[in-house]
Amino acid sequence: MDLQTIKERIAAVQSKRDYLLSLLEQPNLGTLRVDVNQALEELDDLLDEYKRTIPETGNN
Repeated sequence: MDLQTIKERIAAVQSKRDYLLSLLEQPNLGTLRVDVNQALEELDDLLDEYKRTIPETGNN
């Protein structure tokens, strides 16, 4: 897998983060709120690790 493909897939994953945040605004989420919070935490950890591993440079 080349670097450009990885960057495109990471961008797709980042776009899903906004959806998870919108779920937290739902008043009827109930106990699923715990799972959504956990998914957000894990997603943030993965994105942070990606940024440490492949830092953005000006030449994408």
